Amino acid sequence: MKKGILEKLKEGPVLGDGGYLLELEKRGWVRAGPFTPEVALTNPEALRQLHSEFRAAGAEVLQALTFYASRDKLATVGLQDRLGDLNRAAVRIAKQVAGESCLVAGNLSLTWMYEPESDAAKDRVRATFNEQLSIQVGEGVDFVIGETFSWLGEALIAVECAKKTGLPVMVTICFENKNVTAEGKSAADAARALVDAGADIVGMNCLRPPEHMLKHVEDMRKAVPNAFLAAQPVAYHTPADKPDFTSLPQFPFELDNLQLSRKQMAEYARAARQIGVDYVGACCGAVATHIREMARVLEKLPAEQRPWTLNYEKPMSAYEYYDHDPTAVGPASVRRKQPIEG
Repeated sequence: MKKGILEKLKEGPVLGDGGYLLELEKRGWVRAGPFTPEVALTNPEALRQLHSEFRAAGAEVLQALTFYASRDKLATVGLQDRLGDLNRAAVRIAKQVAGESCLVAGNLSLTWMYEPESDAAKDRVRATFNEQLSIQVGEGVDFVIGETFSWLGEALIAVECAKKTGLPVMVTICFENKNVTAEGKSAADAARALVDAGADIVGMNCLRPPEHMLKHVEDMRKAVPNAFLAAQPVAYHTPADKPDFTSLPQFPFELDNLQLSRKQMAEYARAARQIGVDYVGACCGAVATHIREMARVLEKLPAEQRPWTLNYEKPMSAYEYYDHDPTAVGPASVRRKQPIEG
C-alpha cells in the first residue's frame, strides 16, 4: 500500500509535478484564453503523456487536471453538462499513470465567482467545490489540493469543503501584483488562517516565479512553524513591478523567452528546502526537465548508471572537448589535446 501524503511529508520533502494547461496549450491540445481542461476528454493520450513525463522525471504526486473543471467555468465553452465526465476522466488518467509510484491529488481552483460581501456568492462557491469533490473523491484521489486563490476567503471555503471528505487537504494562495491577498492579508496571516481552518498543508502557488514568491513562503514558515509548507511557483521570469506573469503583455502567447532554465528551477528547489518547504512543486511553465533537475537536488532520482568513458586524450564529444564535465580534474588545456576533426 502506498504511503499517504502526510506520512511521506513526515519522512522528508515531497516533490510535486509541474504545469499542465499552458504546456498542453503549447502542444496544441488546450485553447489559450479559457484554458479549460477538456483535453481529458478530447485527447486523453496527450494528458496521459504529460503525466508520464512528470512521473518519469521524479514527481511523487500527480495532480488530476481538474483545474477550471467547474460548472460555471466550463459553461464559458459550452461544456457545463460534461462536468462529471471531465472530472472522472481526469482522475482516472492520473491514477492510471500514477500506479504505485505516485500519489494522485484531486484539484480545486479559483472560481471567479467569490465575492467577500455576498453570502449567496460564497454558497455558490461551496456548491461548486462540493460538486467537483464528490466526483474526484468517488474516483479515489489520495488527497485534495486547492490552489491559485488570490482571495483568502475563497481559499478558506476550499479548506472547509475539502476537510469534509476526510482526506488530507493542501490549500495554497497566490499573490497578484501586490504582496497581499485580494482582501489585503499578508502571507503570514493567510498561513495562520488556513492552518486554523484545518488545512494540513499550506503555502503559495502560481502567478509568480521563485524570486518573487519564496520570501513570502518564508514568512509563512515563520508564522506556522509546525505546519507542512508548500511552494509551487511558475517557471517564468517576471519583473519586480509586475511579478504576476498573467499580467504581462507576453501572456499567453509569447512566454517562451521568459521561461526559467532547468538550473534555475533546481536552484529554486534547493532554496525552498533551505527555508523549510516540505512540498516542493511547480506550476505554469514548469516542464519535465525542470522537475527532473529539482528531483536531483532533492535526491529523488538515482545517479546515472550507464557507463561512459571520457577520454581527454581523444575527445569523442563536444562535452569533453569544451570541458563541460563538472567532475573533471585538472586544467582543460591538459585534457584537450586533440582538435575536432572534420
